[in-house]
Amino acid sequence: GCVLVVSVIEQLAQWHNSTVKAAVERLCNYIPGKYQIRRHMLCCIDREMNADVVCHSLKLCKQDPGQPLCHLYPPPKREKHSPGLFYAVAHAGQKCQIISAHSSHICYYDCFRPKIFTGFSSVCAFPLLANLCEKIKYVIRNKLPFEDFDEDKFSTFPTLRGYHWRGRDCNDKNATVYPGRRPDNWDVKSDSNCNGIWGVDPKDGIPYEEKFCKGADSQGVVLLGDSAGAHFHIPPEWMTVTQMSAKSFANLPMAFTDELDWPQFSEITGFLNSTIGGWTDSLYLRLRRRNRCNHRDLQNISQNGMLTVYLSFSLARNQLLDNPAIVIYATIGNDVCNGNRDTLAHMTTPKEMLSNVVQALQYLDSRLPNGSHVILTGLVDGRFLWDNLHDRYHPLGK
Repeated sequence: GCVLVVSVIEQLAQWHNSTVKAAVERLCNYIPGKYQIRRHMLCCIDREMNADVVCHSLKLCKQDPGQPLCHLYPPPKREKHSPGLFYAVAHAGQKCQIISAHSSHICYYDCFRPKIFTGFSSVCAFPLLANLCEKIKYVIRNKLPFEDFDEDKFSTFPTLRGYHWRGRDCNDKNATVYPGRRPDNWDVKSDSNCNGIWGVDPKDGIPYEEKFCKGADSQGVVLLGDSAGAHFHIPPEWMTVTQMSAKSFANLPMAFTDELDWPQFSEITGFLNSTIGGWTDSLYLRLRRRNRCNHRDLQNISQNGMLTVYLSFSLARNQLLDNPAIVIYATIGNDVCNGNRDTLAHMTTPKEMLSNVVQALQYLDSRLPNGSHVILTGLVDGRFLWDNLHDRYHPLGK
């Protein structure tokens, strides 16, 4: 993240032939107010510096002992007597001082003091924030909506794992009302399954739900996947300085609270027309087109870098009360982003992948209503990602 921001600032300065400070101000003006880059993170960048240097100097990037150096750009050339690749940081009151490997160049900039960086990791130690932090950890770990007052795993809020990810709850104060359930007494008095169909036809006294949905084989769609299923996407205009404007960042807050995913446009659970790739044509929309009783019966349980063994445990489906579901199990499944210090040593083997899939299928078999189906797709040995990409520069790094 740091390298990306500093890279964009550097390119903005080059494109507009301006100073780095002016480029930072320009970027700040593009980004919606509460997400603005802190102006006291101004950095000096010149020909002998790149974003990797700056971010390592700020201690936002680090090199673990015995591990290769993580960098996006080719390392800058060093002089014979240079003290090292990256710059030492000295502190002088409110100012920070970067001393380059080239001793003739000294650059000053305003920055966060180190204690503020370290403070983020200990913020949950405050008693007033401890409960909130625990809730956030629980929600992230279990991929559940942050705002869910009746705890039925459905929400009236779009992002933070809300209805962009699962069908929209129509009553967040009643845990027996949610998308995908069989109607309660044919929804004579209220909409118990949030498909918009309830009440009684005054002409013949037959409930609308019974008239339209009885025998219609209603079924929902559930996706258990990774970043592809979550529709991970970074708009090109966020990184292409020639296209940047305030308009191009208008949807940044929504994207951040959806983890830079766009599940509402997903090929499995998408239900809105996409502004980032044309019209959405998803499996959910096709099921709803065939049977309007399926309205809102969708769940996208995907996560960037998803661990395959944890995919199914946040499924919201009652075996006795709910309609059947079509479950798509789609993941590269190699757990490349596994969160361990030594990622390579913990990458999932095909044997472990098989075990995880079988475990997930057994869990689904115990939870899904009769008549449900599970489709396995995209079960790839994802080690090819590392084998083919680990020593190549990202296009931004060029």
